[in-house]
Amino acid sequence: MHEVLRALIGRDRPVDQEMWRSFWDQLRDGALRPGETVALLTSLSTRMPDQDTLIGMLRSLDERRPAVAARLDNTANIVGTGGGPATFNISTAAAFVAAVLGVRIVKTGSRAHASTCGSFDLLDRLGIGLTTSYEQTDAMLERFGIAFPGHFVYPREVAVLARSIVPMDLRMIGGFINAVGPFLAAMPVSSQLVGVSDHSLLPALRQVAATVADRRIWLCSNGLGIDELVSSVDNVIHTNDGTGEIRLRADAPGPASGGIAELRPASGRTEVVDHFLGVLSGSGPGLATRTVALNAAALAVASGLIGEWTEAVKAAEDVLRGGAARDLVHRLRARPVRRAADGGGAR
Repeated sequence: MHEVLRALIGRDRPVDQEMWRSFWDQLRDGALRPGETVALLTSLSTRMPDQDTLIGMLRSLDERRPAVAARLDNTANIVGTGGGPATFNISTAAAFVAAVLGVRIVKTGSRAHASTCGSFDLLDRLGIGLTTSYEQTDAMLERFGIAFPGHFVYPREVAVLARSIVPMDLRMIGGFINAVGPFLAAMPVSSQLVGVSDHSLLPALRQVAATVADRRIWLCSNGLGIDELVSSVDNVIHTNDGTGEIRLRADAPGPASGGIAELRPASGRTEVVDHFLGVLSGSGPGLATRTVALNAAALAVASGLIGEWTEAVKAAEDVLRGGAARDLVHRLRARPVRRAADGGGAR
């Protein structure tokens, strides 16, 4: 058994960067014993590893990547850890709204893990292609103000791990990959809004965020366990830029509010698209509209485009009412699509 597995199972010592290097080398060379990758993912997804093990793993993967020469300045990324109650694609909707506001937006993501329709699934149904390189991402940003990077931003080792566990399904034992997905993507942006559904992940993710010096990271959580900001409840944003916690109080729900049911996803390929476009047209349920506006406002504030929360929320609500976010979707749908090959379901 590889020493990484012995340490993870025994929980008696952290896994340092050198141990992780050895594991990735043996994974690349096909030298691991049958079942070792299944054991690795099962252990990691059962319990979040300690800070040193997690940081060692992330650094060991970073050093294996090709150097990223691109720098997407004044650009924000919105992404979540997945999990929690099923909702429609809130963060993807917020990305379109923020782009209309003038925030340069990249939206990293994945296909569905625990949800019914991941961001990549939705984009596929909309007919919007993923970018396949940093150069293509930058070109799409210049033209539309928004881009959706594909699997090229994730470590190759994640795809190899996914293939190595076949016939088992990554969705069954790959929860850890989604949980740390926001830190696996090599996306050289200036700010990143990360929704965290499971509060038990926050200590480890806050420690990882504290080691990241090249971008502002906001980790968002709420009592509903939804991995986006939700306007009907209190939310907490943990920052890595020395500003401490940001607490957003719940707004006053409208008289016809249906509670969290207003955030539930539609079912069926056509219904998902129609529902999503309806929200972007400002005709969705009240809580859905306010929640999308709140997340778009967070992107505007985190990026420095708008300095005051009330102003940012109002501007986002105006975008939704005016239909400009839906118009942006239609412009992207008319763009020639280059399909990116799936990369093992990495988030």
